[in-house]
Amino acid sequence: MGPTALTDAGKAAIAAILADPAGTLVGTDYDGTLAPIVTDPEHAKADEDAVRALGRLGSVVGRVVVVTGRPAKTAVQLGGFRGIDDLSSMILLGQYGIERWDASSDRYELPPKPAAIDAIVKELPAILEHYDASHARIEHKGRALAIHTRRLPDPAQALDRLSKPLGELAARHDLRLEPGKNVLEIRPQGIDKGSALLKVVAETRARQLIFAGDDLGDLPAFHAVQQLRVQGIPGLLVCSASAEEDALTTISDVIVDGPRGFATWLTDLAEAMAAAASSSAS
Repeated sequence: MGPTALTDAGKAAIAAILADPAGTLVGTDYDGTLAPIVTDPEHAKADEDAVRALGRLGSVVGRVVVVTGRPAKTAVQLGGFRGIDDLSSMILLGQYGIERWDASSDRYELPPKPAAIDAIVKELPAILEHYDASHARIEHKGRALAIHTRRLPDPAQALDRLSKPLGELAARHDLRLEPGKNVLEIRPQGIDKGSALLKVVAETRARQLIFAGDDLGDLPAFHAVQQLRVQGIPGLLVCSASAEEDALTTISDVIVDGPRGFATWLTDLAEAMAAAASSSAS
């Protein structure tokens, strides 16, 4: 069975994708989409079936792009993307597009890190202790800081308590606060997955695209796909759904059950592309 969509726009995008694989960009988030959400982010390995399916797609589509808030080097290592021949067309955009890795050359582009992040690191412990969240995990991403509340007794309540003081802290240093699944991230202004996706679509001249995500941080990319649709570029929105977050479900064309469901969906898409290619060749 081939991939299906819930909306007319999604059905039109799938038709365009199957008719023109070479003009297609396959874009995806990492955590919660390619990899399961785990207590320790350093152990968030990509689903092996999803990576295999991306490899199959990478041999026929124009470009595979992973857009993540993680540092590029971390995501490449956890994802196991290096050295896969069929993924030589992959681009990985880390830190919401600030960093870049090109699989074809195995080269990284890593701009200088903002000094404000180190200043915030010094202030964070006192704020967390004041709001009874001293055991929250601080993930230093170099260009951003993620404060994880998953290990606290009431992660959602801790997130609510911390949102205002951490938002004020970020603003004092001309940074922004971005909420996610049991996490608050402090990062530079003016960067998000939407702007990163638009740049790579323009660079690759994609004629249609897919973007898959699972969290609030993926909303800008979803909005970018909607913007491109208005400009005549078919786009397919895939939500990797979970019980923790449902912000994307109402605007998605396809809803899958987490990373395992996304891996299955990607495999179905690869099978459909192979069948379409065989049919056109006969």
